[in-house]
Amino acid sequence: MRKHIKHIILLVVTLNVSVLVAQTREKDTIKTGVIDVVKPYTPSISDAFKVKETPNLNDEVTTNKKDIKYNIFSIPVASTFTPAKGKAAVVEQKAPEKVFDNYATLGVGTYTTILGEVYVSHAISRTESIGGYISHHSSQGGIENLVFDDNFSDSKLNINYGSRLRDLSWNVEAGFGYKTYNWYGVPESQIDGAVLDQIAVGHSFFDAHLGSDISFEDTYINSAKVFFRRFGDNQGSAENRFTAQIKADIPINDEELATVLKFDYLGGAFDRSYGVDEELKYGNFFVGLSSTYQMKQDDLTVDLGASVYYLNDTEGSDNKVYLYPNVTATYRLVNDILIAYGGIQGDLIQNSYYGFANENPFVSPTLYIQPTDQLYNAFVGLKGKVSSNMSYNVSGRYISDRNKALFRNNDVTANSVQDYSYGNSFGIVYDDIKTYSVGGEINVDVNRNFTLGIKAEYFDYASDTQAEAWNLPDIKGSLFLDYQISDKWYTGANLFYIGERKDQLYVVDPIINSVPVTVTLDSYFDANVHLGYHVNEQFSVFAKGNNLGNQGYQRWQNFPVQSIQFLAGATYKFDF
Repeated sequence: MRKHIKHIILLVVTLNVSVLVAQTREKDTIKTGVIDVVKPYTPSISDAFKVKETPNLNDEVTTNKKDIKYNIFSIPVASTFTPAKGKAAVVEQKAPEKVFDNYATLGVGTYTTILGEVYVSHAISRTESIGGYISHHSSQGGIENLVFDDNFSDSKLNINYGSRLRDLSWNVEAGFGYKTYNWYGVPESQIDGAVLDQIAVGHSFFDAHLGSDISFEDTYINSAKVFFRRFGDNQGSAENRFTAQIKADIPINDEELATVLKFDYLGGAFDRSYGVDEELKYGNFFVGLSSTYQMKQDDLTVDLGASVYYLNDTEGSDNKVYLYPNVTATYRLVNDILIAYGGIQGDLIQNSYYGFANENPFVSPTLYIQPTDQLYNAFVGLKGKVSSNMSYNVSGRYISDRNKALFRNNDVTANSVQDYSYGNSFGIVYDDIKTYSVGGEINVDVNRNFTLGIKAEYFDYASDTQAEAWNLPDIKGSLFLDYQISDKWYTGANLFYIGERKDQLYVVDPIINSVPVTVTLDSYFDANVHLGYHVNEQFSVFAKGNNLGNQGYQRWQNFPVQSIQFLAGATYKFDF
């Protein structure tokens, strides 16, 4: 207890000494006094003051921050770690198919059909190349219920040379063709007389041509080409045709006019006309100039132009000038899904013996040939893409042709002395024809292994002097299909439908030569398929089937075609 009292007394003494020392160091300046409160303090707004957002500090303790500089000393450290090299992901990719520049095809089939073709191409240098092809297609015939030969052949030979330079490229080609057909379509009423007269129904054609074209880069003249063809037959007919064309962009102020200059010469002769034994000559030349100005604004594109032709009939000593519109427009209604288009155009069409014989090889060598004046071809339509692999096109047309060429069966002449005057050949008649048509097509391209195309068109004709628009069909339809089944197998199909046509059948009368009767040719359907197999990258085999409907239809009156046909062959591709 005493010990605790001692500690307490010592603590009190220590505190008293500390207070006394503090008082001696600093005297108290507060004086005692009396404060009288008169009234309570009432603050006012003037007594208030705004505190500064950023006050100034005058405190001696406040110091400025010193700038600190950092220095990093890099010290190399030895390491034995070696990172693994990265590897690209492996993607399985099919090796590119080798493309060969040359091939040869040979096939044989029913009706003793032979099909052969050889195509070669060789690069002389980096800028020069030469090539050519030879083809042959023939059949010994054998159509049922025919009295006369129906064999045919078609052979072609072509060579070409091309050169591609920095500012231009040009090509030159030459070729020869030879075809044989027969006027075997003798009507039943004339068969006995034709057999008695021992007519020779063979008819052969030949042609030789030479042409060249040139294209320019970065010049106002885009391209130019010339072409000459000599065509004739074994009946003494001969025809020469020379054409030249230049395409250029003519600058006018800051715009350009797409301009085409044409020259076309045609001249020929037949040994006789159909009813008179005298030489039949024909010939003309024309010069044409077409110019078009294109305007674009957003989704609208308009081509405004016109064409003018000067025609000189060298045999009739007649000159004419023709003027045609050339206006077209397209408008994207919904991007590429729905595109509207339309226009009106016209042209001077040069008809020729070569063109008629290729369209109908059973024509007689007694044709009167003149050009067709197509006054206008007005059209409207809608086209677009339903999806990325399907497109469509629907259109309507109204065409007015003056002197349109029509094939019509030749009449039977009294005391027939020509092999083609027994109603077994066709002539040409001209008439003013107005054509109304509406059609559509769908194209499907699912991938590179499958493509499909369907097209159909309906026609209606109005003739002027002729009773009908002879041999013009009222409906045309077609379907094309190609399918790559696998890497080795492929197949395809072509289907055609042609509607009814009108023609004349001549009935012999004892009083007059013959009486024409209008007949209707039945519509027909032709289905063709093919199947092939790639044995390797160079060798392939194939098989074809034609006219699978087994219809001996008549494309031309009294001229039935071969029924169902089969052909098999092989193709070999190679390089030199």
